[in-house]
Amino acid sequence: MDIISEYDSQILDAFWVTVKLTLLSGLFSLLWGTVLAGMRVSPVPLMRGFGAVYVNVIRNIPLTVIIVFCALGLADVFGVTMGARGNFDAQYFRLAVLGLSAYTSAFVCESLRSGINTVPVGQAEAARAIGLSFTQVLRLIVLPQAFRSVVGPLTNVLIALTKNTTVAAAIGVAEASLLMKEMIENEAQLLLISAIFALGFVVLTLPTGLFLGWVGKKVAVRR
Repeated sequence: MDIISEYDSQILDAFWVTVKLTLLSGLFSLLWGTVLAGMRVSPVPLMRGFGAVYVNVIRNIPLTVIIVFCALGLADVFGVTMGARGNFDAQYFRLAVLGLSAYTSAFVCESLRSGINTVPVGQAEAARAIGLSFTQVLRLIVLPQAFRSVVGPLTNVLIALTKNTTVAAAIGVAEASLLMKEMIENEAQLLLISAIFALGFVVLTLPTGLFLGWVGKKVAVRR
C-alpha cells in the first residue's frame, strides 16, 4: 500500500476536481436543460424547433468531441478564455464545465419533458383559463410537478455526469482519470491503481444514488 501513502494527497485533490466538475456542470446543465424543456413544449414553433434540434444534435455527438471542441475550437481558434486569461488550468477547467453542461443539459431536457408529459393537460388548460401566461403555467403548475416525478431519471443523469467528468482529461484537466493515467504510466501496479479509482467513483456515486432515490420516493406525485 506504499502507493496510497505516496499519492494520497494527489488522489484526494484529483477527486476534489471531479466533485467540482460534477457540481458545477450539474447546476448549469439543470438550468439550461430546464430552459430547453420549456422550449420543447412552447407554443412558439421557432422555440420548439430550436429545442428539438439542439437536443437531437448534441446528444448524438460524442462527449469527447464536444470537450475537445471547447478547448481547441473556442479557446485556441476563437480566443474564448472564460475569464481566466493566462491561467490555463482554470481556463480548461471552465471550458470542461461548459462542454459537460452543454452535453448533459440535453439529457436533463428529455428527462424533464417526460415529467411534463405526466402532468394532466387539464391542469394547464385550467390555469390558462384563469389568465395565466404560458410561462406562469410552466413555472407555477407544470415544472414543480415535473421535477417531482423525474427525480429518479435526473439522478441517473447526475451519476452519468460524474463518470463523464473523466473525459475532461482529454484537455488536461487534472481530475481523477488523468491522475490514474499518470500513475499507471509511472507505477507497475495496474490492478491496484484501477481498484483505487474504481472505489473512489463508487464512493462518489453510490451514496448520491441512494439518497436521491429516497428523495424521489418522498416527493413523488401520487395520482
